[in-house]
Amino acid sequence: MLPSPLHVATWNIHKGFSQFNRRMVVHDLRDRLRQLDADIVFLQEVQGLHLGHAESHANWPSQPQHEFLAEGTWDNHAYGRNMIYDHGHHGNAILSRFPIIHEHNQDVTHFRFEKRGLLHCALAVPGLAQPLHCVCVHLSLFSASRRRQMDALSTRIEALVPKDAPLLIAGDFNDWRNRAHGLLADRLGLVEVFGGDGATREKRPCRSYPAAMPLFRLDRIYLRGLTVAATEVLAGPPWSAISDHAALSARLHTPVAVP
Repeated sequence: MLPSPLHVATWNIHKGFSQFNRRMVVHDLRDRLRQLDADIVFLQEVQGLHLGHAESHANWPSQPQHEFLAEGTWDNHAYGRNMIYDHGHHGNAILSRFPIIHEHNQDVTHFRFEKRGLLHCALAVPGLAQPLHCVCVHLSLFSASRRRQMDALSTRIEALVPKDAPLLIAGDFNDWRNRAHGLLADRLGLVEVFGGDGATREKRPCRSYPAAMPLFRLDRIYLRGLTVAATEVLAGPPWSAISDHAALSARLHTPVAVP
């Protein structure tokens, strides 16, 4: 019996606006996500509420963005509210075709003006003997803060996720110097889907920012207990007209459950 395929993706959606906030593109974003057709989607900069945009744009969705994007395709979704302001809030989200049996958003804010969280969900995926643990991250712009956040993430995984349970950690790491391997991947035994295990300098995460012509390696998909079948960087038109980050896609093989 062959392992079951699993399609996952991660995307910083820039709150539903194109680069430099020129256009509201949340409807194009939903269409593009549906065409991508991933089983699990990790999203960053998801607008849960924005009263100003609702007043300024006649076609601004009445639902929170994660619910609007998930409607009709992903029956299960979770939202971690991180940044809160007078007119709304935004954070991370996970959209899933599989039931979410547990969800928790852990505050890992280092500076008050830069709120960050770790959205951790456990999914019941058919064919897996254990829940699939998924963590959606959007780490700090500052290296000292990222170190603290990756330490908090590692500590959480070590405490709550069995070592033999399948694990996915994906999102915007803001890690252009590729320090996550030493601070996170090595500690947890993770593999980055584009860069392998990082054992050689040639194996590095893909370039994902800016989406029109990617130069920086900011976005990642790390895994444990699964294997990589295929990967894709979704950059350039039409993706770059939607967000300043490229979307990343990976097709994975899951282990066969032992009867």
